[in-house]
Amino acid sequence: MNPILLDLGIVKIYWYSVMILLGLLIGGWLILNESKRFGISEDFIINLFFFAVPISILGARLYYVAFNWAYYSTHLSEILMIWEGGLAIHGGMLFGLLWVIFYTKKYKVNTYRILDMIVVGLIIGQAIGRWGNFFNGEAHGGITTLEHLQQLHLPEFIINGMYIDGNYYLPTFLYESIWNFIGFIILLIV
Repeated sequence: MNPILLDLGIVKIYWYSVMILLGLLIGGWLILNESKRFGISEDFIINLFFFAVPISILGARLYYVAFNWAYYSTHLSEILMIWEGGLAIHGGMLFGLLWVIFYTKKYKVNTYRILDMIVVGLIIGQAIGRWGNFFNGEAHGGITTLEHLQQLHLPEFIINGMYIDGNYYLPTFLYESIWNFIGFIILLIV
């Protein structure tokens, strides 16, 4: 699978970036809709996200670097090279959560209500973002066989994308994406 969506020579646009941006936009739109339903100002949500996005990206990078410190301790100049890859959603969620708590306490808005709204966008954003992992050929499961993947009745492009470095792998990105979509639908119903 080619991780580059568009190569303009000087600039390359990666599938992963597009999927993350798409997840962010759709998730943000859903959160704005939820805020209207609960009478929370659109300006409050936009200002919250204006800082939450870069703080979450920073958290995702710091988390990744911390768990790969054996490498980064001898390559300090690469710590900030986010364009080289290396983000961890766990760190992004942790730093984002800390920002939401700080911001809602500062403006005396119900933190739990905001988190309840954000989880809807977060789940769908994660479902979309996992497809970036597919295009990067990462975050997959264990080694399997072509026959096993075919028995799962997966589309051919997914089976082909799971052939990485001479082996077929389980498409755990797809499983997580599907479960997130199911979780999203359940949240909409409830």
